[in-house]
Amino acid sequence: MTQDEMKLAVAQAAIEYIRPKLNDDSIVGVGTGSTANFFIDELAKIKHLFASAVASSDETAKRLEAHGVEVLDLNTAGQLDVYIDGADEFDPHLNLIKGGGAALTREKIVAAASREFVCIVDSSKQVDILGGFPLPIEVIPMSRSYVAREIVKLDGAPVYREGVVTDNGNEILDVHDLSIVNPKELERVLNNVVGVVTNGLFANRGADVVLMSTPDGVETFKRS
Repeated sequence: MTQDEMKLAVAQAAIEYIRPKLNDDSIVGVGTGSTANFFIDELAKIKHLFASAVASSDETAKRLEAHGVEVLDLNTAGQLDVYIDGADEFDPHLNLIKGGGAALTREKIVAAASREFVCIVDSSKQVDILGGFPLPIEVIPMSRSYVAREIVKLDGAPVYREGVVTDNGNEILDVHDLSIVNPKELERVLNNVVGVVTNGLFANRGADVVLMSTPDGVETFKRS
């Protein structure tokens, strides 16, 4: 299977997973990225089974609306039934690194506001220890250099993602050379650095379920 075929397979598996949970009042949270885009296209085929969606980025909102799916502001929607999104890495405890698409803050907010978080990935995203993928951190622009210096003190190597502005008007630092053995603690430490909006560790609110596409089919992992 090609990478795109695996992304389509896991998107279809996510539809089958959430379908029994949907009703006329259901609101579905939808993530951002290439795998999420496959999910959006499949979700549109069952738009008659749920009420509306909340998007984690402007790009996702536009794709949903192009399919005729009503998109609500999270402040209007309240708590969501389920959130479906991809990840850049996941570990055996279903902790995640997200933010390769620079939508990490809104993704983290939508995940926090959802009863269930279903992560959809291909097998290349499975790792024993997080940190091989550079950890994205969204920062207030004026704080970028200060935050970078603080990250160096934590033995990380921050790199400014040039030319990228988030939907919130902020900037991204990608932190290399981390071996994240305690993701919950590092998530808290980084979020306490002044000027950090949030970081791409989804550990204190990790995935409840990971659906992972492989050449032999889709595997399911559930938080213990």
